[in-house]
Amino acid sequence: MFESAEIGHSIDKETYDAEVPALREALLEAQYELKQQARFPVIVLINGIEGAGKGETVKLLNEWMDPRMIDVLTFDQQTDEELARPPAWRYWRALPPKGRMGVFFGNWYSQMLQGRVHGVFKDAVLDQAITGAERLEQMLCDEGALIIKFWFHLSKKQMKARLKALKDDPLHSWRISPLDWQQSETYDRFVRFGERVLRRTSRDYAPWHVVEGVDPYYRSLAVGRILLDGLQAALANNPKGKHQGNVAPLGRSIDQRSLIGALDMTLRLDKQDYQEQLVTEQARLAGLLRHKHMRRHALVAVFEGNDAAGKGGAIRRVAAALDPRQYRIVPIAAPSEDERAQPYLWRFWRHIPARGKFTIFDRSWYGRVLVERVEGFCSPADWMRAYSEINDFEEQLVNAGVVVVKFWLAIDQQTQLERFEEREQIPFKRYKITEDDWRNREKWDLYTEAVGDMVDRTSSEIAPWTLVEANDKRWARVKVLRTINEALEAAFAKDKK
Repeated sequence: MFESAEIGHSIDKETYDAEVPALREALLEAQYELKQQARFPVIVLINGIEGAGKGETVKLLNEWMDPRMIDVLTFDQQTDEELARPPAWRYWRALPPKGRMGVFFGNWYSQMLQGRVHGVFKDAVLDQAITGAERLEQMLCDEGALIIKFWFHLSKKQMKARLKALKDDPLHSWRISPLDWQQSETYDRFVRFGERVLRRTSRDYAPWHVVEGVDPYYRSLAVGRILLDGLQAALANNPKGKHQGNVAPLGRSIDQRSLIGALDMTLRLDKQDYQEQLVTEQARLAGLLRHKHMRRHALVAVFEGNDAAGKGGAIRRVAAALDPRQYRIVPIAAPSEDERAQPYLWRFWRHIPARGKFTIFDRSWYGRVLVERVEGFCSPADWMRAYSEINDFEEQLVNAGVVVVKFWLAIDQQTQLERFEEREQIPFKRYKITEDDWRNREKWDLYTEAVGDMVDRTSSEIAPWTLVEANDKRWARVKVLRTINEALEAAFAKDKK
């Protein structure tokens, strides 16, 4: 896989000087067109052998292009803030918005390679990391991102010759880092596992480009041309003509029965039982969030449901049990301009809590398979692939110790109508009712079908859905609190095993 990058590629300075001006001009034009179109971000991943010219090449690209539109980031040692969250969080929050370019050193490939080379984990964990990288890149490309991956290469002989030359040069010996010496000892393992990673993750949507790093003129022109070709091809692509592929239908219930329709909406609590159970569950939740095991976990609660189903009231009863410093409520509405410039899940990744904290999402990432699906705000291909992206997202959270609890609060159509009319008659409740609420009632059956598909495809052992019979608000509030408490207790019990 690296043979072509070990044959001594080089060009003379005269050829280099003749080609650079036109290349620089074309790169700048492409960069400004990228900014003007603002249709997609560019993510450049820098990996490879130490001393193969990674830093020098990126520095040169910053000179050739406008550095104000390039974010160069390195991911070395994780900060305390990053260690308190799932591993992917640090990359998600650093993604460039549409119209900009992000250059990532020490990215997800560097982390997995270093861990395997130094025996931190075995092949099975490396393969899991590779699969995770494939999923991430597929999702980013499906969202429109252009990913360009460079592997800067040196043969073992070339690397040793470089280290010897620098060591013997008193003016440049400072350029040898401890990582250079370390990699000279682990070169064979690094290349072996590097080949495994490249072979598994070089895909049509995000291929690897192996560049020989011995000759700086060849290296610089090769990287510049690859970057230019990728930019020009993406900018010339017609977004309206994007091929979505053939989308298979999900199928419908033959007997017209639905998951929501099977709920027992007669479940109720009288006022006295409600008061007793509410206080008991609130006290239980307060104790659990102060428990020592909570330091190993974060808590995420997702609230979805029919309009007027009582999500706000349930959230208030949960929050009433806690110190305001322990939790955060994130209301999800139509995406802002900044959010539309990022991949869909970005707006949710950035709100994932640190260990010991609790985040409540009032509406959530399920909007893509509910509102966006029913209202036609995204294509069938987009909301169909969202199921797997959401499952992967939640699996990453749970693997990092986050307890994920998801609620669908369900009411019947008559109860919704009564609550809508009540809201219109009571002055301090009128803000809760909008034209969209009335319009959504006309699509009741479509939303019911979408909810059924959502639960069938995203209710997993690690992050199950809890369907809440919410015709009676008292019953719903107690069930929500009890479910959160049981989820935390189950997570704490696993810690003891």
